[in-house]
Amino acid sequence: MSTPAYKRILLKLSGEALMGDDSYGINRATITRIVEEVKEVVDLGVEVAVVIGGGNIFRGVAPAAEGMDRATADYMGMLATVMNALALQDAMKHIGLVSRVQSALNIEQVAEPYIRGKAIRYLEEGRVVIFGAGTGNPFFTTDTAAALRGMEINADIVLKATKVDGVYTDDPKRNPEAMRYKSLTFDEAIVKNLKVMDATALTLCRDQKLPISVFSIFRQGALKRVVMGEDEGTRVLP
Repeated sequence: MSTPAYKRILLKLSGEALMGDDSYGINRATITRIVEEVKEVVDLGVEVAVVIGGGNIFRGVAPAAEGMDRATADYMGMLATVMNALALQDAMKHIGLVSRVQSALNIEQVAEPYIRGKAIRYLEEGRVVIFGAGTGNPFFTTDTAAALRGMEINADIVLKATKVDGVYTDDPKRNPEAMRYKSLTFDEAIVKNLKVMDATALTLCRDQKLPISVFSIFRQGALKRVVMGEDEGTRVLP
């Protein structure tokens, strides 16, 4: 069997990825399929950490959050990511995958506090580590949390799982002529404003020479193909 291209990965999952075809919330069939794909790469010996967003839950309360203090709304979003992290952990448990949830906010009744050394030890033991609550600070996205955690755990790459199978020259839904980039440099992605990740996360990864791969979590087997180094999605390289 071929050797994986990466030993340790940071998988960035959006909350919306957990919705499936639902308008908000967590679709059980979708989350089960995602964790089965994670298990595939764990079984290859790859160490996996996950940063999860909260858009699927926060979307349901977004109308009430209009006009709300930004910091308060951001803290609500962080709590939504912890809910998603617990749902992921439960789904992993059902398929025999051992995981640990670490939260950047102190919620010790439901999740461990984020401790870098512990997270690395869990990864070395073959456990999946799920990071909740973003960076623990308002005004920062979960993209930025993914970049930070990826650097802290010495990940080989950040894998951004989206609904689109890579980065395109234009919106492929509106423009059928749009072409997928196989690879880009960080500077190209920033100059062309390609929305790979938010600008803070992109700049952090560029400065630390941490590559990013953008792929569709809805393509069967895509995660494994990315980990094996196959032509899947778009890689953003130093």
